[in-house]
Amino acid sequence: MIKSSNATICTMRLQSLMERGRAFLGVRYPLLGGGMAWVSEHHLVSAISNAGGLGILASGSMRPEHLQAEIDKTYAMTQSPFGVNIIVMNPEVNALIDVCLQKSVSHIILAGGMPSADLIQRAKQNHAKVFCFAPSLALAKRLIRSGADALILEGMEAGGHIGPTSTTVLVQEILPHIEDCPIFVAGGIGRGEMILAYLEMGAAGCQLGTAFVCCEESQAHPAFKTAFLRAQARDAVASVQIDARFPVTPVRSLQNAAVRTFHALQREASEAFDKGGITIRDAQMKMEHFWAGALRRAVMEGDVENGSVMAGQSVGLVGKEQSTAALIEELVDQAFQALIKRETRLGAFVPYKRKNIARIC
Repeated sequence: MIKSSNATICTMRLQSLMERGRAFLGVRYPLLGGGMAWVSEHHLVSAISNAGGLGILASGSMRPEHLQAEIDKTYAMTQSPFGVNIIVMNPEVNALIDVCLQKSVSHIILAGGMPSADLIQRAKQNHAKVFCFAPSLALAKRLIRSGADALILEGMEAGGHIGPTSTTVLVQEILPHIEDCPIFVAGGIGRGEMILAYLEMGAAGCQLGTAFVCCEESQAHPAFKTAFLRAQARDAVASVQIDARFPVTPVRSLQNAAVRTFHALQREASEAFDKGGITIRDAQMKMEHFWAGALRRAVMEGDVENGSVMAGQSVGLVGKEQSTAALIEELVDQAFQALIKRETRLGAFVPYKRKNIARIC
């Protein structure tokens, strides 16, 4: 049985750990939804925000008018804050940012590349808080100098386009050295115990994507959700770069025919380049367009064999379809129960004096 004193201590402890992230996001829980193209639309985003997290719309390859419509639909379904994920390589990035500013979006995430200081400052014009992804300590410091209000450390365990470093290593490299702004951790997070661990390391909160795909409010095709429910962690693999002349950002997804098609596409591009029939940039854009179309086929049409089933390695932890609110409450309860277990376990021992601890260690 949980002692009431232990429960009170743990409640206060968890609230204290979450406070910085809650204040920055303006929400009950310091949890962000991942900006997943075709998945993170107004139904799921509003559900996350209504449940106490910060829902994030994925603008992906949207035109400005499409993003404006999505923002309006989200406002119609929630009174709580939400944000927008914008790809910095999108040719209409400035127009997309302008839409967010005109619609008074509270949080903007600049993703898919290293944003310039000018772009960051543009996004901050209407008091929006700007997140940037930091792939290294040096770049984290540079982003802060450029005006980023918060950083996201996303490890290679995540789904979709990924970097080369694991979440645990990236967090150890950056988190202990940055105090200037809140830091949120992403990649491979699927349970509350892990959220608690990052909070205790100093993170302001966490971003989860894969965990929300199978929520009831998610509009992803039933076949797409079924693929997630059946998958194990080892099924979410990163794509391979075939030709060193064509730098391709790895994409983590469930292994299927689409992954094999992508590898064949790279070989075709390499041969076309050798014959002078294509430029490096054209080849890279062709590959990016492949992923965009393949992802839509899987998410919207349910073609999970020929479409791209982008998923993080935490897909193995997704075991059921439930409401977004139930999932968030489950994650928070897991964090709380972990604190309770530790408090109870430590309470069974006589505290050591500092000199004794040093001698034992």
